[in-house]
Amino acid sequence: MNNLKEIARRAMVDHDLQPDFSAAALQELNSLPHAAAVAGNGIRDLRERLWSSIDNDDSRDLDQLTVAEPLANGAVKILVAIADVDALVKRGSAIDEHARTNTTSVYTAAQIFPMLPEKLSTDLTSLNEGEERVAMVIEMTVDPQGSVVASDIYRALVCNRAKLAYNSVAAWLDDTGPAPERLAAVEGIDEQLRIQDKAAQALRSVRRAHGALDLETVEARPVFKDEFLTDLRADEKNRAKDLIEDFMVAANGVVARFLDTQGRASLRRTLRSPERWARIAGIAREHGGRLPDEPDSVALNKFLTERRAADPKSFADLSLSVIKLLGAGQYAVELPKQKTVGHFGLAVHDYTHSTAPNRRFPDLITQRLLKAALNGAPAPYSTDELQVLATHCNDQERNSAKVERLVRKAASAILLVSRIGQHFNGVITGASEKGTWVRIEHPVAEGKIVRGCDGLDVGDRVAVELIHVDAERGFIDFSRAK
Repeated sequence: MNNLKEIARRAMVDHDLQPDFSAAALQELNSLPHAAAVAGNGIRDLRERLWSSIDNDDSRDLDQLTVAEPLANGAVKILVAIADVDALVKRGSAIDEHARTNTTSVYTAAQIFPMLPEKLSTDLTSLNEGEERVAMVIEMTVDPQGSVVASDIYRALVCNRAKLAYNSVAAWLDDTGPAPERLAAVEGIDEQLRIQDKAAQALRSVRRAHGALDLETVEARPVFKDEFLTDLRADEKNRAKDLIEDFMVAANGVVARFLDTQGRASLRRTLRSPERWARIAGIAREHGGRLPDEPDSVALNKFLTERRAADPKSFADLSLSVIKLLGAGQYAVELPKQKTVGHFGLAVHDYTHSTAPNRRFPDLITQRLLKAALNGAPAPYSTDELQVLATHCNDQERNSAKVERLVRKAASAILLVSRIGQHFNGVITGASEKGTWVRIEHPVAEGKIVRGCDGLDVGDRVAVELIHVDAERGFIDFSRAK
């Protein structure tokens, strides 16, 4: 475990990320006041609502709460409360400079390198259970068909009534598990989640009709026993994760449209039409499907839906191939009346990142832009500053992904060191002049095919033999099995 932490820290430094907070930031942290929790001055009091959070079992940095209110004619008002990080992290402060440098929390298999000190992200600016906090509230009225027909944004005093976790809530919603303890303990939360789940499914149905891609991602989560790494297990999507995702996508759309209607520049999250569409179409043909010659998200999602129904066991591998070919999302500045490219995978144009300001600097930037617009104040960042920040956030997002990938590979190498010479089934996840990569399932690990990779492309299934590992450098090498 300690060696893995050393690898993680070294990787952070090697990729221009700061693993530690400066002395100035720590001094600033010790002088911070208590969490903002006072109503008045335009801050509404919504503490009596049945707010709850749903996140990973081990999450301590809680950015969002949700609550629902049934309306007439089957409509539902959804309220999403977002941690008001800007209330304590002031622009230009030493803590803000650290966040601006890294731009994101880095989640490695060895440890988390938080964007903000834990006293903030897991306490003073976290929407913790039983704590009163001032939050940014994004209010959305969702009609029975799943369209957002009205919205509002304001600050409010809130209180998290129940800290819930994805897996147990999903099992309860699917009737495969009991009600989570906190859900059962707070009267009315069960009905709340049923209402929210129904509204989320309606929102999702509209996005799917517009071409939002229903992909199934599988993330590797480390498992430790007495601080020893024992496994990397697949962490899959579920109904509770979908619920939160649907609300966050809708809330981010409301924020983006609000800034646009106010004539304000915004930092958008974009994903262009895939350059490797021909390969995506080729994968579809290999599975008996057919896609048009030009990128078409509606047609692609129709194919994905059919494949999920026909072969659910292999759908995660198919999803991974499509995700790799779609490419990475990017941050881009959008000026009023000058539209960016939108987000191909979500099938939306108006999209920003605003719902995780404890973990992502772009969300904190957007929170500040939003507050200025609500107060009729000048924007806290000029257009030129936003352009520079967009480029920097893109660079650091890539760097953080490289760190997370390297440490994940180092962890995988530690688990695989005794299995040299064994054969594994895998799927090709990358193929370029730089090399060909394969992902195996048990444990979840990705490595490079150093022999026998000719003719392989993303999405191909292949048998490989493990021939070498190097945990220090995160190397896992395979040859194509004969």
